[in-house]
Amino acid sequence: MRAAHEAAFEAFVAARSDDLLRVAFLLSGDRGHAEDLLQTALLKAYRHWGRISGDDPYPYVRKVLVTSAASWRRRRTTQEIVALPPHDSPEPDQTDVFAERDRMATALATLPPRMRAVLVLRYGEDLGEAATAAVLGCSVNTVKSQTTRGLARLRDTLPSPAFEEH
Repeated sequence: MRAAHEAAFEAFVAARSDDLLRVAFLLSGDRGHAEDLLQTALLKAYRHWGRISGDDPYPYVRKVLVTSAASWRRRRTTQEIVALPPHDSPEPDQTDVFAERDRMATALATLPPRMRAVLVLRYGEDLGEAATAAVLGCSVNTVKSQTTRGLARLRDTLPSPAFEEH
């Protein structure tokens, strides 16, 4: 990789890795898996960095992240999974914020993978229906139906004050 591409990749990772880690966590429901998923996605993007077009490579890397998460879910069904307690160290004055995030992440984890991905992209990443459909490789109608069903399930799972529709 040329030095210019490497510098651009390093700048991208420094600027956007927190956003990508948040998406990975929402998709996987586990901090450790999210970090592994992010590393995998960044490695895949690094290999093709010189060919990534456009001013903002974030949508491309996010798509790599989402498709990697989908392939991991398929592989995990045949592997033994060891559940460890979450390893997040919240700031003391942010307890309510972290508790709410945990409740939402737990509720998202109960949804099927496709439905969870649609909600994460639509509301976590603030993508429109067409953009979400493009990332997931499905139709806009699929995004609409998965969004409606996912929000209904979250409403049933979470008490009304914790859940606010956008």
